Amino acid sequence: MADRRLQVFHTVARLLSFTKAAEALHMTQPAVTFQVRQLEEYFNTRLFDRTHNRISLTEAGQLVFGYADKIFQLYGEMENDIRELTGEVSGALTLGASTTIAEYMLPTLLGRFRKRYPEIVIHLKVSNTEGVVSMVENNTIDLGIVEAPVSNKNLVVESCREDSLVAIMPPNHPLSGEGTIHIAQLLEYPFICREEGSGTREVINEYMGRMEGCQPGLNIAMELGSPEAVKGAVEAGMGVSLVSSATIQKELKLGTLVAVALDPPLTRPFSFVHQKQKFRIRVMEELLAFAHDYCETHPSVESISA
Repeated sequence: MADRRLQVFHTVARLLSFTKAAEALHMTQPAVTFQVRQLEEYFNTRLFDRTHNRISLTEAGQLVFGYADKIFQLYGEMENDIRELTGEVSGALTLGASTTIAEYMLPTLLGRFRKRYPEIVIHLKVSNTEGVVSMVENNTIDLGIVEAPVSNKNLVVESCREDSLVAIMPPNHPLSGEGTIHIAQLLEYPFICREEGSGTREVINEYMGRMEGCQPGLNIAMELGSPEAVKGAVEAGMGVSLVSSATIQKELKLGTLVAVALDPPLTRPFSFVHQKQKFRIRVMEELLAFAHDYCETHPSVESISA
């Protein structure tokens, strides 16, 4: 409902990038630039300073940005109140999820959510945990779901469920017959690791920091960008790894991988993360409530992916 020029300006001002704003708004960069120029012509003043491929808000731009924040908050509150009055649950929500969660937790959860609320449109962006948190910070997504602790105290983090990580290896590996292993035992073998910024890697590094006998660290033979790639490398005999137990159910049934529990166990929370706001759009409220109820009735990720 709000002035499109103001919406575009607000996104550019928030991200301080025409390119990122165009991506967030699903527009071309020339179209974004055109909308901002129209608003500048309307106010007969520059709203951005453009120097050395960087932009910053002018004094007038800062003033417009402050009012735009208030305007869009009021629009959001108005829509929430009207939908609360009419009982309507509809609209769109943009989620960001780390790779493991997007591939193994969300398909069934979101499928059931859409059956209950068919009028809600869900857009999903997949990245590693670092990328998802960054998208929440930049307001390019409404809600993030991550697999590692979030250090930004200005964000709201709500735990959904616990996930366990296990060591995986081919069936003929020397450790495959062990009941449990200490992570120090993995130091003797090439390790297949997720990329920097991955929640899985962050959790493993933090866990190793607490364990004795884990210096100088893992013998990283390869860094890969998804659980599927990691599993494929381990199946091919290129090394061992630590992965979410939710990601290997098919391979365990087929006998292509063996999973061995760690002693002490390695667990992590799957958590929702979003901006602190005076209000939350009703669609987000409904999804959070649905997801929390679903996690209580399905306490393990394995049951979701089954």
